[in-house]
Amino acid sequence: MFGLYNTLTRRVEEFQPLQPPKVGMYSCGPTVYDYAHIGHFRTYVNTDVLRRTLEFNGYEVKHVMNITDVGHLTSDADTGEDKMELGARREGKTAWEISEFYTRDFFVAMEKLNVQRPHIVCKATDYIPQMINVIQILKRKGFVYQIDDGLYFDTSKFPGYGKLAHLDIEGLKAGARVEVNPQKKHPADFALWKFSPKGVKRQMEWESPWGIGFPGWHIECSTMSTTHLGESFDIHTGGVDHIPVHHTNEIAQSEAATGKLFVRYWFHNEFLLVEGQKMSKSLKNIFNMADIEERGFDPMAARYLFLTTHYRQKMNFTWVNLEAAQKTLSNLREHVTSWGQPEGNCPQVEEEFLNALNDDLNVPNAIGIIWRLVRADYPKSAKAGTVLKLDRVLGLNLTEPKAREIAVGEDALQLLAEREKLRKERRWAEADQVRNRLLEMGYIVEDTPEGARVKKKSMMG
Repeated sequence: MFGLYNTLTRRVEEFQPLQPPKVGMYSCGPTVYDYAHIGHFRTYVNTDVLRRTLEFNGYEVKHVMNITDVGHLTSDADTGEDKMELGARREGKTAWEISEFYTRDFFVAMEKLNVQRPHIVCKATDYIPQMINVIQILKRKGFVYQIDDGLYFDTSKFPGYGKLAHLDIEGLKAGARVEVNPQKKHPADFALWKFSPKGVKRQMEWESPWGIGFPGWHIECSTMSTTHLGESFDIHTGGVDHIPVHHTNEIAQSEAATGKLFVRYWFHNEFLLVEGQKMSKSLKNIFNMADIEERGFDPMAARYLFLTTHYRQKMNFTWVNLEAAQKTLSNLREHVTSWGQPEGNCPQVEEEFLNALNDDLNVPNAIGIIWRLVRADYPKSAKAGTVLKLDRVLGLNLTEPKAREIAVGEDALQLLAEREKLRKERRWAEADQVRNRLLEMGYIVEDTPEGARVKKKSMMG
């Protein structure tokens, strides 16, 4: 039995998909106006393990993820600027250009973390007609009203509003959850379609029955998820920050439109802290994949670190912890690769591992079982066979003999060539100066009988 915590019911439930063995799973993807950060990546790594665990249990998963490339405003009150337009102005590019750039960067980073690509990736801007259609359905059913800046969903017409977040709707005061828009009937009401401001030509805007504008963020996910998975599906994933607004609004508009249960199981990841503090621009502690690699870390060390804390617990990221994770992962790989070719397996270990995963995805416990296998007195070939199987879920590439090589920049390559030339000319002092320059750039040079070996210096180096 696979048990999974359901945010909707606040308890661990036996997982029972609508059409076994098929499972429909939707993940809230990135808003591609900037680089994804390590908090996002922790969520996607855990979602990846959820998918792998389902498949390990014999389910056939259809995984859908959206790319938000329009409509995500800077305020939950449906005010402020579209993040895509803001990002475009920041970089002097078009919104379409930054969408393409950051979408590509996101999936490159995901690949480095060995996160499987969703079966379907859908961009919001490709689904505008479908979104308009859903809004029209809601309008016909009496859930929509219009004010100066757009069309809004009337939450008072939907009795189950707030059930995911357990919100006290009657007691919700203006400003308690979102800022005040005096024209809204209720502070929780949210935008389905926003009108382009008068006298302003947006880069991303479309014709609609109500005027030129763009969709609200929430309607995008409801439309794309149901387009690909049906009006009701099994699992919706995201971060806990999505519970009180985004996912609450998705439920309201989806169930109001279809009259059916939207999602059976809601899977939410807790926050990632950095050095014990919430990530914020003011603290300059928002790190992305480039920051990890520039400090000399294998991205797979970040994956290992993320998996050592249960997905429903807050996790504290530190560079010291990442350093320890890299060493631990390297140590584990050395053990595994020393076992040789896999032959046979260790059934009891595999059963314990599956039991841990099926206990609300207890991955830290599952990793502990792997380490007990390392120390256990089984034939090495059998241990190799079992690890090869279990790593299909962890996705740590444990059979890789060493961490991935990190590319050396062009400037560093030129300095290395210069240093090699100085050494051949026996100009040792000057060669040492170049070596120190490389060290300042974050590269450690080790001279071996086979020649110079270069690696990137870690934060702890």
